[in-house]
Amino acid sequence: MTTPERHAQLLKATAKRLGFNFCGIAKADFLAEEAPKLEEWLRRDYQGRMGYLSNHFDKRLDPRKLVDGAKTVVSLLYNYYPEKSLPQGSEDLKLAKYAYGKDYHDVIQEKLREFLSCLKDEIGEIHGRSFVDSAPILERQWAQRAGLGWIGKNSLLLNRSMGSFFFLAELVIDLEATPDLPTTKDYCGTCTACIDACPTDAIVEPGVVDGSRCISYLTIELKEAIPATFSGQMDNWVFGCDICQDVCPWNRFSTPHREPGFSPSSELESFTSQDWRELTEETFKRVFTGSAVNRTKYKGIKRNVDFLSIERPLD
Repeated sequence: MTTPERHAQLLKATAKRLGFNFCGIAKADFLAEEAPKLEEWLRRDYQGRMGYLSNHFDKRLDPRKLVDGAKTVVSLLYNYYPEKSLPQGSEDLKLAKYAYGKDYHDVIQEKLREFLSCLKDEIGEIHGRSFVDSAPILERQWAQRAGLGWIGKNSLLLNRSMGSFFFLAELVIDLEATPDLPTTKDYCGTCTACIDACPTDAIVEPGVVDGSRCISYLTIELKEAIPATFSGQMDNWVFGCDICQDVCPWNRFSTPHREPGFSPSSELESFTSQDWRELTEETFKRVFTGSAVNRTKYKGIKRNVDFLSIERPLD
């Protein structure tokens, strides 16, 4: 066994021990095929008010600009599919599944720090950085290069064994490891379930999402008032949106996660639409401390709830 092969074996064994569901390896290089796609996406202003997506264009396409001497990008999948969903009836205000428990940045970043520490213990001094939705890196494209799945029509990474209810994380390291074969086949076929189901028509073409129309963007990233043009189209989502994932046939393979930190509190489990509408800042802080929901702050959640209340007044 060659040294790069031993390194690849170590990476995958460490990932499994730390609870990651999949680990894929790709050579750190320039994403030449993605450059014109990203440029066109930005030209169309699909990033909306997410101005930061226009920054660091070169770094998004070349991880060697994030880590000097980088040789390998390790892509990791971490399941967050819940054992049961919070109420999602026609009258219920809804929360995206990834936000049920603790902030995934904190949970996964702790594992990534341990990952790098384990590598240094086994190999010696190596240099690298860990990321979980926290840097200018094209996560889905690197995961596809590492053989973990393909980019679906909803622009999310899809995995044949577990669908798409998972977090993506990466290690960019100066360690040479044998790369995996990329996923080159599109297993979506002629299915258009996600396109047909999106109430705001955010999926403008297969694999391309107008971020400025996405419910997740409107309820989280947008800091201004939600445009009135989206009235009646929000499907009662108060934070994030799971529609394009819920309808995806590949998510029939989703199985419950094993991460205690991702489980909702008993108080959140019992939340009703009335609780959302009467939410005070004090209750918000108590229920959502350490949660990804904090990203939009109480002011943002209140804005979303008020917008939905206008859509469907409380009797």
